[in-house]
Amino acid sequence: MRSVGHWAIGFVSAFLVSIGDLSVAIEAHPSHTQIQAALDRGAKAAAQHQPPEQWYARFGGNEDLDFGGFLVTKLGGVSVLATHMALRGLEPSAADIAQLVDATTMLVSAVIFGDRPAFAVESYMVLDQGGRAIKPVTVRVDGRATRTTAWPESPKFTAKVVAAFKYADFDPNAHTIITVFPATGGEIRFAVNFREIE
Repeated sequence: MRSVGHWAIGFVSAFLVSIGDLSVAIEAHPSHTQIQAALDRGAKAAAQHQPPEQWYARFGGNEDLDFGGFLVTKLGGVSVLATHMALRGLEPSAADIAQLVDATTMLVSAVIFGDRPAFAVESYMVLDQGGRAIKPVTVRVDGRATRTTAWPESPKFTAKVVAAFKYADFDPNAHTIITVFPATGGEIRFAVNFREIE
C-alpha cells in the first residue's frame, strides 16, 4: 500500500481514445474542417452510446489508486460537447462551439492522494518543455478530498488539481512534463507528447 509520503513518478505517454485519426499536435487555432470533424466524431460516438469523456487525453495510470489525469484541448472539447448534446437528442449551438474554440487556455486535471481531507489545498502544477517551466494562469484544487477505495488504509483520500495554461505560453508540438506539487511535499511527474494529442 502506498504511504502518504510516497509520491510515484510516472513517465507515460498521454493517449486519446478516438474513433477518427489523430491530429499531429494540439491545435490552438483549429480550422473549420477540423471543427466539423470533431463535431461529427462526437455525434458518431453518441450514436454508438459512447461517453463524452472518451475525448479527454489521459495520462498516468488507469486503476483507482494510480496517479493520473487528463487534459482537454479545443477539438477534444468540441467532441465532448457534440457527444454530450447528441446523447440528449440535441445539437451544439454556434455560441457553445465558439466558446470552446475561442478559449485561450487548456485545462489539465490531475488526481493525487493523501491521508488528510484537506491535503490538496495549495497544491500546484507546472508544465516543463525542454527545461522551460510554464506556469498556469489559474489552479483549482478540491478543498475537501474524497475517500479512496483503500479507506481506512493509506492513501485515505483523493483530490483533483486542475490548472489552466495559456495556449500562447506552451509549444503544442513538444514533449512535455506535467509536474504536480502536492502541498504535503514531493512531486508527481508525467511525460506527455503533445504532438500525439488532438
